[in-house]
Amino acid sequence: MMNNQDLRLKDLIGNNVQHPTVHLIGFPSDIGVKINGGRPGASKAPGLVYENLLTFTPHAAHTDTHTKLLRNTESLMMLNCSGDLPADHENLGDTVAGFLSDQVIPVILGGGHETAFGHFLGYAKSDLPVNIVNIDAHADVRELKEGKAHSGSPFRQAAKHSSGVCKSYNVYGLNPASVSADHLAFVQKQGDAVFEQSVSVDAILNRLNLFDEASLMVTMDMDVVRQADAPGVSAPNASGISKDQWLKLAFGFGNHPKVTSFDLCEVNPDFDRDNQTVKLAALTVWYFLLGVALR
Repeated sequence: MMNNQDLRLKDLIGNNVQHPTVHLIGFPSDIGVKINGGRPGASKAPGLVYENLLTFTPHAAHTDTHTKLLRNTESLMMLNCSGDLPADHENLGDTVAGFLSDQVIPVILGGGHETAFGHFLGYAKSDLPVNIVNIDAHADVRELKEGKAHSGSPFRQAAKHSSGVCKSYNVYGLNPASVSADHLAFVQKQGDAVFEQSVSVDAILNRLNLFDEASLMVTMDMDVVRQADAPGVSAPNASGISKDQWLKLAFGFGNHPKVTSFDLCEVNPDFDRDNQTVKLAALTVWYFLLGVALR
């Protein structure tokens, strides 16, 4: 029997949802990380992040509003990732496109940051113009490796996609020791590029209002968070932004009416400490959903 005095998200998400506002998707791929020379393990994150998310309560100060949104959130759809990355990207793109057409917000749990290109393909397949906002220590605009996409190439792929639906690519939180001059110049031609020392949550969220009427696709890479707060990632960050900045961004993105999709990437449970990063990732999704609830 459900205890209405101590509701958990497991009591709310996916419970006979008739008309979902949000749908959770798992993309358990880290083949792109391997191709990019990173340490594998991110494929294990989606299920673990979801399990932790379900243990949380709705926000006590916004119980009714938050609960209503959570009751209209569909449970995790775990996609089959075959290891054929182009095929897996197409599958994710088809899934995202279906939700976008139904005006449902897809929330994607990666996986490596190769997740972002499949996410973008949802817009390309729907012929929907989109501005991409990435919170990341890296620009992820590398060339393909021997013709293969990977976790470091998704935004070059999106910017150059034949559909032309990518109207801008913007990245906030860059680690200056991890971005080449060529990659910085590429991003600056596409949109904004801001280093971690200059990240201002208010400035970023205010910047979203300056974009055109195209939708906003948000992707958050956990390696932008400093290693002390997020040790379990594919590429740990000795500096980075604080978890407080990170969570405020997640809430702000959820609360912004132009944001029509969201993904969270690069959590690596194999290198986590007492589930610290997995729990932070789950809390990130919780804050994003709270933001959506309070729109």
